[in-house]
Amino acid sequence: MARLDEYERKRNFERTAEPAGDATEPPAADAPLRYAMQHHWASREHYDLRLEWDGVLLSWAIPKGPSYNPHDKRLAVHVEDHPLDYRTFEGTIPKGEYGGGTVMLWDEGTWEPHGAVDKALAAGELKFTLHGRRLKGDWVLVHIKPRRGEKDDNWLLIKERDEFVQDDAGISQFDTSVVSGRTRDEITAGDDEHVARNPFDQVDVELAKLVSEAPADDAAWLYEVKYDGYRIVAFLEGNEMRLMTRNGNNYTDHFPTVASSLLDVAAGRALVLDGEVVVTDEDGRSDFQALQGFLKHPEGKQPVYMVFDLLALDGEDVRARPLVERKRLLADVLASAPDDVRFSTHVEGRGEDSFHAACKLGLEGVVGKRSASAYRGGRSGDWIKLKCDHRQEFVVGGWTRTAKKPGGVSALLLGAYEDGALVYVGRVGSGIGEDDARELLTQFAGLERSKPPFANPPRARSGEEAHWVEPALVAEVRFAEWTDDGQLRHPSYQGLRIDKDPHDVRREDAGDAEQPLPPAERTENPLSTSTTAAASAASAATSSAAASSSSSRSHATKRRGSGELVIDGVTITSPEKLLFEDPDITKEDVVRYYAQVADAMLPYAGGRILSIVRCPRGAGSACFFKKHPGQHEAGIHTIDVTGSDGEDDKYFYVDDAVGIVSEAQMDTLEFHLWGSRVETLEQPDMMVFDLDPDKGLGLDQVRRGVRDLKGILDDLGLATFLKTSGGKGYHVVVPFRPEASWDAFHDFARRIAQVMAEKWPDRYTSNVRLAKRNGKIFIDWMRNGRGATSIAPYSLRARTGARVSLPLSWDELDSVAPDAITMEDALARLARSDNPWAGYFDVEQSLQ
Repeated sequence: MARLDEYERKRNFERTAEPAGDATEPPAADAPLRYAMQHHWASREHYDLRLEWDGVLLSWAIPKGPSYNPHDKRLAVHVEDHPLDYRTFEGTIPKGEYGGGTVMLWDEGTWEPHGAVDKALAAGELKFTLHGRRLKGDWVLVHIKPRRGEKDDNWLLIKERDEFVQDDAGISQFDTSVVSGRTRDEITAGDDEHVARNPFDQVDVELAKLVSEAPADDAAWLYEVKYDGYRIVAFLEGNEMRLMTRNGNNYTDHFPTVASSLLDVAAGRALVLDGEVVVTDEDGRSDFQALQGFLKHPEGKQPVYMVFDLLALDGEDVRARPLVERKRLLADVLASAPDDVRFSTHVEGRGEDSFHAACKLGLEGVVGKRSASAYRGGRSGDWIKLKCDHRQEFVVGGWTRTAKKPGGVSALLLGAYEDGALVYVGRVGSGIGEDDARELLTQFAGLERSKPPFANPPRARSGEEAHWVEPALVAEVRFAEWTDDGQLRHPSYQGLRIDKDPHDVRREDAGDAEQPLPPAERTENPLSTSTTAAASAASAATSSAAASSSSSRSHATKRRGSGELVIDGVTITSPEKLLFEDPDITKEDVVRYYAQVADAMLPYAGGRILSIVRCPRGAGSACFFKKHPGQHEAGIHTIDVTGSDGEDDKYFYVDDAVGIVSEAQMDTLEFHLWGSRVETLEQPDMMVFDLDPDKGLGLDQVRRGVRDLKGILDDLGLATFLKTSGGKGYHVVVPFRPEASWDAFHDFARRIAQVMAEKWPDRYTSNVRLAKRNGKIFIDWMRNGRGATSIAPYSLRARTGARVSLPLSWDELDSVAPDAITMEDALARLARSDNPWAGYFDVEQSLQ
């Protein structure tokens, strides 16, 4: 193509391995725009920015490389367009050739332009968002007007201000290829890639059989929420990945944010994961139609990958291992995963209770799995499903049109396979909107046939025109029941399932037994262990049903005649559940602890937006971070907060002991606080510095750091307070009058940390990156931004030993270690009316 003439003129493709560009396959029309950054050691070292647009890669050479600091304006020289397949080029260009030297693929991903690209380029200001492995967030390219005699090809690459901004360039630690894991020298020498390989590259997924009730040997099974999305197997090797549907379609480009997050989770490891990509509705339930909407309009609500099985790890096939072991390994792999990649938690046994709870919440149902089973593929009977309503996939064998819809689709004609033949099971017209009809007609193009594909084709109806198609499409349908003659009653169209093979579609039949309906009097919800928003709603509903309207601070405890434990009016379910080991601490112990410390905790934690850590299966299992409210939790108050995108979102806070106990009943172990109160949300009043030591540093060095920090704050005339973190370091807390803005508050904290790093550069760093610590203490000032949180005084930590973040007097710095305080220690102090923070609320100091 003409746009590549200059690129081709500069290169001798008989000598260089660079792609000629003549075999570039254009991407799909709806595929995300791709991006790459290559580190190029030519006559002058530089980085090459590549942005896919209009069939080529727009390219800029950046001598100093990109920078996350908005103050750094990096020269970016606009060079010739490159072919699309240059995006994956890595290797050595021979000396003497144009650009001779080593090329490393330093980053890759997708990009989103802000507005019309061609107009922006002509105007000299291109704004865009990068979704790379290493470069993320908003950036801008600004054209520099040339002086007389200069070339008109100089631009500036500048980082826009967003959550990814850093104080330095933030790129020096990345010295290996994002794809092959090789260094510059290894690429030059032609060394092999440093990537473990998966033992298989395709898999038959395990499928669940439909049943009407949970098995009798319930203890041998575990149960999970049944998700309503696309079944996806993720293959990851090094920094390459594929998201594959059941029928072998590659959906990586359809779910780019999930793909990017999975690469971050894998961090170069070889993994094969099995799960479901879902989009949730406003109540947190997975919504198949919302997922369909996302695929049509990807700018909508983003999907989440719920991962429920691990099939390969670090090059080893683990499918033969028992499910419980695979789940344990999977929980470890996903321990620090982003929000859009979640571990699908489970309950052991209690299948019927799980099913009833799912139905009560409007979920699709539950999936039961034999705890000791291997992953076999197909429907072996090791996985079962209990559905709350009738819903399954059917093959589309034809469609109809009537005079009322002369240009649309009035109904789909559906079938399922039996003994190799496609059997007609009914028609569906309800739920097919105008947009659906247009999509269906597009899908039917090229599939037309003259005769029906059904073994038992339906009779023609008066005033209706039937069209037959090859049985290549699968539709998901909700229906009331099967009629006596095997037809669907009251069906409703939900959408097309392009992730499933039509030949796998069978009529799902759980036998003649009716599925049990959830009894109205049930309140206990075993699905509260799920990390989905829907299961959070399940937990909330349980708490609400059990809690009274009491707001008493008496922490009254009683047992009802049924043996139920009630604390502060909140019914405590599963009080015997073990939440900590070594020592063993039950849920009842945790709830009683929070009930007793609530009065001491509330002056600092009450009336502040909370983010909490819930551990439904205990601190030793997968926990999850929650910052948005569930439904109707006792003592929980909600507040609308405007985010950086201008949209309001709901957050929550407590102001009495009932709220704290209610959270503890929901298996909350940690309480984290905003630095402002809800009545002065935009004027923070609690500044927190966390001293986080590098590995190997002793406690004496940490204590010296606390004293050094206190000395700087003392010199500024600021009153300070000390508490343990419950972990490796101490927290220094500084109260202020709620007057300053978040920006001023955040900048002041950052400057304090920078002063420490500049005054004692061999002891401290203010840089968040682990690579910058190297034997130093990180003065964590970042907890002082809008939306950031710090652990609450008197909160437990979800770690071995159930340590407490406890207020100390300054005299105790040298005698109490950061992780020394247990629950018993904290309660003993309160019993002595020991308040080392007396006077905290008398402090009147200002940033102004």
